[in-house]
Amino acid sequence: MAFFDMPLEQLLTYRPAREEPADFDAFWARTLDETRRHPLDARFEAADFGLQTVETFDVTFSGYGGQPIKGWLLLPRQRSAALPCVVEYIGYGGGRGFPTDWLLWSSAGFAHLVMDTRGQGSAWRTGDTPDPEPDDANPQFPGFMTRGILRPETYYYRRVFSDAVRAIEAARSHPAIDPARIALTGGSQGGGITLAAAALVPDVTAALPDVPFLCHYRRATEIVDSQPYQEIARFCQIHRNKVDTVFNTLAYFDGLNFAARARARALFSVGLMDEICPPSTVYAAYNHYAGDKDMRVWRYNHHEGGESYQALEKIKFLRALWAA
Repeated sequence: MAFFDMPLEQLLTYRPAREEPADFDAFWARTLDETRRHPLDARFEAADFGLQTVETFDVTFSGYGGQPIKGWLLLPRQRSAALPCVVEYIGYGGGRGFPTDWLLWSSAGFAHLVMDTRGQGSAWRTGDTPDPEPDDANPQFPGFMTRGILRPETYYYRRVFSDAVRAIEAARSHPAIDPARIALTGGSQGGGITLAAAALVPDVTAALPDVPFLCHYRRATEIVDSQPYQEIARFCQIHRNKVDTVFNTLAYFDGLNFAARARARALFSVGLMDEICPPSTVYAAYNHYAGDKDMRVWRYNHHEGGESYQALEKIKFLRALWAA
């Protein structure tokens, strides 16, 4: 697809009004309070994947509802002090796979905790974390975007975002990690989770969302017909009398509302031909972001964004940040 969204000069100033529930902060304070009533119980079990320069650990911690969430922790074997840590969230449909899939950050000298995404991990990389659905979850369009969508309390991403907060707490509990130097990153869904976690854990150091998903839902569903936003549109197409209910729920999970609360130093990226997470939805979150921020623009790229070029930008960004 060629350029289809706003021209870049309009994107730079695109800051739409946010649809924010009056009890947004209370909802998330209550959600995290309920989540933290369960012991974190973070466990790190050594796992041998034949790597010589990286130590790997099979991670389990208690997420939303005390339910076990899996992950990997990778540490450079050569270290003399507590390390800064990158906590990473995974794109839509993917799971944690194997530690050999995640060698960038530990090879660059950082600790790296990868959170498995509950219920996912069958579309493009294996996962190991189930998602026990609440008893009153509504029927859904295939995928995760409409799971429990008729009530904020039952919506799927309430559980995922709570897990993301607990992943940060699990990382901070490990003795090899400096709890004061935590960065969050992820692409697509992982970028959307990054924005939510950066708002919900305001003392993280940095947020690096790449081509973030889960932002500006209403516009996304109206200008692209690609998955996964199409899941929401198809649900509304069938449940014609539930459209307002759907978007009322989504307002509690919109990256725009999280961005307006996040203050960690941020590095975003966007692909101007991205037909999955349209550029205007990314810029809407970026322009509402409350902290210091930069954007890397990949003009002729789609949802892949900058890929290795962006990875280099992120390494340089964190080295400069933590060297200060």
